[in-house]
Amino acid sequence: MTGEPERLQLTSQPQMAVNPDPKPGRWILPLVVLGMVAFTYFFVRELPEASPDTTLLGAGDTTTTTTLPSSGTTLPGDGNGSSTLDPDTQAYLDALAGINGELQILKTEMITVNAGFDADPREIEFGDAVTVFEQIIADTQALSDQLAGLTPPEALQINHDFLVNAVGLAVSSAQESLAGLQSSDTGELRQASAEAFTNAADDFDTEVTNANNAANGA
Repeated sequence: MTGEPERLQLTSQPQMAVNPDPKPGRWILPLVVLGMVAFTYFFVRELPEASPDTTLLGAGDTTTTTTLPSSGTTLPGDGNGSSTLDPDTQAYLDALAGINGELQILKTEMITVNAGFDADPREIEFGDAVTVFEQIIADTQALSDQLAGLTPPEALQINHDFLVNAVGLAVSSAQESLAGLQSSDTGELRQASAEAFTNAADDFDTEVTNANNAANGA
C-alpha cells in the first residue's frame, strides 16, 4: 500500500431520460373515447333522413297496406269492373269470351275421347265414344250459331270473319271425327279430324285475343 487513500473507480453509465409524466397511460382512454364520439357523430350525419310519414310501431300496433286506386280499365271479356270501350264493343267481346271458353272445353273432350278410345286396354267403348262425338258436334254447332248471331263492331269485322271460319272448321272436323269412328279404317280419319278440331279451337282462341287487341288499340 502506498498510504494514499483509494480512489473510487466510477464506471461511466448512460443517463436515462426523465419522464416528466410519471403515468403516461392515463391519456390513452380519453383519446379512445374521443375517437368513438367523433366516429359516432359523423356516422349518424351520413344516415338518410326518415320519411316524414314514417311511424314507429309499438308492440301492439299493426301495419296498414295502402292500395293504389285502379284506373278503372279491365281486360275485355273478363266480366269484372268497367271498361273504357263503348258498351256495344264490350258486349261483343264478352260474347266472344263466352263462346271461346266453351269451345276450349269441347277441345279437351275431343282429345280425351280419342285418347280413351285408342288406349290399350281401351278406356272408352265404341258406343260411349259415339255419344260423346255426337254431343261435341251439337255443342260446336250451337256455338257457331251463337257467333253468327253477333254483330261485330265495324273495326272488328275482319277478326269476326276469321272467327266464323275457325268455328265452322271445328264443326266439320267434329262431324268427320264421328264419321271416322264409324268407318272401317283403322282410325286415321278419326285421328286426323280430331287434330283438325283441336287446331281450329286453338285458332279461334288466338283470333279472340287478336280481336281484343284490335279493340283496345294494342
